[in-house]
Amino acid sequence: MATTKSTVEEIRTKFDRLAHRYTNLEKGQDTALDSPLSLELISQAAAAYNPNAKALLDIGCGGGNYIVKVTSRLPDVNVWLSDLSQNMLDVAAERVQKIISGNVTKMQGDFRDIDFGTEQYDIITAATTLHHLRSEPEWELVFFKLYKALKPGGSFWISDVIIHEHPEIDRLMRQGWFNWIEATQGAEKRVWAKEQYEKEDTPQTLNFQLNLMKKAGFKETVVLHKHLNFAAFGGIK
Repeated sequence: MATTKSTVEEIRTKFDRLAHRYTNLEKGQDTALDSPLSLELISQAAAAYNPNAKALLDIGCGGGNYIVKVTSRLPDVNVWLSDLSQNMLDVAAERVQKIISGNVTKMQGDFRDIDFGTEQYDIITAATTLHHLRSEPEWELVFFKLYKALKPGGSFWISDVIIHEHPEIDRLMRQGWFNWIEATQGAEKRVWAKEQYEKEDTPQTLNFQLNLMKKAGFKETVVLHKHLNFAAFGGIK
């Protein structure tokens, strides 16, 4: 992978241009493996663990697919959205406001820097966004912050690209992902996805993230799905 990664500003500018690309619930994010399945599993799990939820936070909300899917099961809520891109926030907020009975609050900025408060939310979601964290201290900062922001009994759900501990297994799983992209979307999309991964992404292993949840204080972790180098999982406070 490339040693020099995209800056926060470069990522923000990219997603400002692509806001409407991430608004298809049937396809999910087109280069994210099993995206529709992860959407379904996380929305079901969030509603099952917190059926009386009233406050939801989606960090790195993108076009809003995950928050729209979750609130389709839990419409009587207030929603907070955070994203680097104002365009993404506007698209997501417009979509979710049509579903819920409560209010939508937009927070534009880097989730590493935003103060999400203490015991504010019943459910937090983070879809294909945490892989932009660049160092283990940043991962720890964010996980501890989100644990603090959850109410007791609240749940935190992640869907994202992951890496594997063994380099050869990691290479094999990543190759399988790129092969899937080519088979379903063509060679040009494969080249684009590989370039984006090498330029932007610094994912962590599933075990690292589950252990970090436990370190932050989550009493339970849940793996909903894992396929090649993508996973959907969560933690219960």
